[in-house]
Amino acid sequence: MEYIYASLLLHSAGKEISEESLKKVLEAAGIAIDEVRVKMIVAALREININDVIRQATTFAPAVAVQPATTAPVQAAAKPSEEKKEEEKKEEVGEETIAEGISALFG
Repeated sequence: MEYIYASLLLHSAGKEISEESLKKVLEAAGIAIDEVRVKMIVAALREININDVIRQATTFAPAVAVQPATTAPVQAAAKPSEEKKEEEKKEEVGEETIAEGISALFG
């Protein structure tokens, strides 16, 4: 993750994401550098528009579901299991979508 963070830091600063600049950021943070990972990240990011990926990731953020309150105790006791299943399904879709956006960083 620190390689991605360093890449995002360089992008945010408007600097070119190159092997040399990525190594400098990692060294400044005191992180041991893996040459293969540096080359892999730089090569993968050359083909990606980071702004688009960030925009997509924020677009797919899971929305908070608003549920109506029930007045009858019998109905309230029967619905939680059904509602939990629906919420879990909704969360799974949101997390999968976010994961797809993040995986786009790696090509």
